[in-house]
Amino acid sequence: MHRAVFLDRDGVINVKAPEGQYITRWEEFHFLPGVADAIARLNEARFSVIVVSNQRGVGKGCMTIDALEEIHRRMIEQLAASNVRIDAIYYCPHGADARCTCRKPAPGMLLQAAEDHRLDLRNSWIVGDSDSDILAGKNAGCRTVRIARHDAATEVLSDLTFRSVTDAVTAIVKAA
Repeated sequence: MHRAVFLDRDGVINVKAPEGQYITRWEEFHFLPGVADAIARLNEARFSVIVVSNQRGVGKGCMTIDALEEIHRRMIEQLAASNVRIDAIYYCPHGADARCTCRKPAPGMLLQAAEDHRLDLRNSWIVGDSDSDILAGKNAGCRTVRIARHDAATEVLSDLTFRSVTDAVTAIVKAA
C-alpha cells in the first residue's frame, strides 16, 4: 500500500476563478506560486500525487470534457517540463445537484484512486481550500490540510491549516 497526497485543483494548484465562474481554457489557468516545487517535494518523499477536483462547469455546460482534459494535459506537461509528476487526476463533472458518489464532499474520487493505485488512505492527506475538500478527506479516512488565503469562515475543521501549498507540503513531509 502506498501513501498519497490528494490535491484539489482550483485554489490549491492554480488561481481560482471568481465565485460563479470557471477555468474553461488553458489561457485562464495560472499556477499558484511554489506549486511545482511543492509537488516536487512530494515526489521526492515518495507520495503519490493525485488531483481530485469538482468541475461542475462541465455539468453546467460552461465547458466540455475535452476542454477540461486539455487543461489537465497541459498542466501535467508544464509540470513535467520541471521534472514534477502528478500520478493521476480524478474529476467530478456533475453539477451541485447531482446525486453522484464522486462530487466532493463525497469520497468517491479518493476511494476510486485508492483502489486504482493501491493507496493507504489512513496514511494519506488531502489538501484543499474548501469545506467540501476537507469533508471528502475525512469521509475517506485521510488526514486533512486546508489552504486558507483569507479569513473566511469555515464550518469544517481540518487537521492542519496553512496559507500556501508550500507550507502545507513542508508539514506533510515533516510528519511522514
